[in-house]
Amino acid sequence: YETMTATARRQPEGSLVYILDQTDLYLRVRDGVQYIFTSWHVSPQLHLIALNSPQTGSMRGIRGADFLCFTQAQGIGMKGTFRAFLSSRLQDLHSIVRKTDRQNLSVVNLKDEVLFDSWDDIFSGGRMKENVSIYSFDGKDVLHDNTWPEKMVWHGSTSRGERHVDSFCETWRVGEHALTGMDYPRKLSSGDLL
Repeated sequence: YETMTATARRQPEGSLVYILDQTDLYLRVRDGVQYIFTSWHVSPQLHLIALNSPQTGSMRGIRGADFLCFTQAQGIGMKGTFRAFLSSRLQDLHSIVRKTDRQNLSVVNLKDEVLFDSWDDIFSGGRMKENVSIYSFDGKDVLHDNTWPEKMVWHGSTSRGERHVDSFCETWRVGEHALTGMDYPRKLSSGDLL
């Protein structure tokens, strides 16, 4: 997968790429690659993917953070709606996924490996599946890559995914040490996101 994303721009538009170990099929499109098919799984899923580098709290607000997710997803040919894993004054983290999808869709990483059985599992004490990692849009393993020296998730939420008043870096517009956001004090490697 990493080789495919790194060399996608050199491949002619319309090329097919089949990844043996994942049994995934991708199509080279104008803006990158587009996931087409996994032979063992074709139902809809929710993707949990990290940005290509750690961010400070200064992301131009929730819309700026969502836009970062959207542009990096488009950069590798992914389609759909991409939202930042954040709460704000007007948004609970839990509610960024439609209510009808919270129980029915599994949460997967960039490689379509299941992280959580459902969105609701994240907020009910669920832990990430063992031996499954979170990847960035450019294919880096967040749990093992040195790009992320601190293996923490900053989200501005309580463990139930509700916004935590005054704990989201001035609505994700300021990146100063004097201001804080909520994180879960354990390392990502523990399997907890909240």
